[in-house]
Amino acid sequence: MDVLDASDSRLANLTQWVIGDLGFAGAAIAPASVDASFRRYFRVTRGADTYIVMDAPPDKEDSGPFLQVARLLGSLDLNVPIILARDMERGFLLLSDLGSRQYLDALRLDGAADELYADALKSLRTMQTAAAGISRGLPRYDRALLLREMELLPQWFLTRHLGLTIEAPERAMLDGLFESLVVSAVSQPACFVHRDYHSRNLLVTFENNPGILDFQDAVWGPVTYDLASLLKDCYIAWPPARVRQWVLQYRESLLEAGFKLDADAAQFIRWFDLMGLQRHIKVLGIFARLFYRDGKSQYLKDLPRVVAYARDTALSYPETAAFAEFIIGRIDLAFPAAQQRALAQQPGS
Repeated sequence: MDVLDASDSRLANLTQWVIGDLGFAGAAIAPASVDASFRRYFRVTRGADTYIVMDAPPDKEDSGPFLQVARLLGSLDLNVPIILARDMERGFLLLSDLGSRQYLDALRLDGAADELYADALKSLRTMQTAAAGISRGLPRYDRALLLREMELLPQWFLTRHLGLTIEAPERAMLDGLFESLVVSAVSQPACFVHRDYHSRNLLVTFENNPGILDFQDAVWGPVTYDLASLLKDCYIAWPPARVRQWVLQYRESLLEAGFKLDADAAQFIRWFDLMGLQRHIKVLGIFARLFYRDGKSQYLKDLPRVVAYARDTALSYPETAAFAEFIIGRIDLAFPAAQQRALAQQPGS
């Protein structure tokens, strides 16, 4: 067995569970990945077989939603991890291993994007159409949740990261912006929403591509949310004309699948853009919080891309134009120095 951090008590318990309780004597345990939550993942290798162990501390993470959504998506023949064993009291799950090749890496290869996105969008359509009858019991992506997410922007990104003082007129502008984005979101047809459907949570697999991960926060909400998450990905960007083409093709595929979509192409694009803006406002706050609260600095490098998404979208619509001016006049001016300060705090800087 590989030697890992002996001071990590949860890892010691996980190792005992795998080796002792599950009987994987002689297996090697190595880190597989971490995510933006308190979950960690380890790859267990025993001979030619590999497995994934999820470590989800019960006092910080509830594994129940993961099990629920895994069953839901698995019933649709989507490629999600199979639950092989569990210890809910200690927060450990043994999962099938879908591999380690992220979409993010594969998308960077010339000519790969269309085929990879075709597979991802096919799986998304299945989630949004075939899952309707069995996913209505999921939490609602309602007004309160949408607003709570966007409030991360002033708290963690504007104030903590940029060091800005938000004046009363600016706060009023943000309130109006948030309200308009909520109105757009809740006016859309509702369906299953993965909520983190992007290139780091999709794996390239030989069969039934893609492998789908990190679905435990799924909700019942706006039809364009996952589409914006995938095609306006915080980790990789594409030319707007290409994104528009994918979006419109997806709209047509929804209609062909019988999805009730009372929106022409222009309305669907508008929903998509404003939903993406809501997501990117949230993500700016989350990425800053991950650094200042949780000590995770790897997301800092993606902040410029997310700011650019927000700026470009806000410039495109009258109801978001004041926010575009705020980005250009306040965020863009403070951002380089804030990034430099934060990056200097990283270990080894």
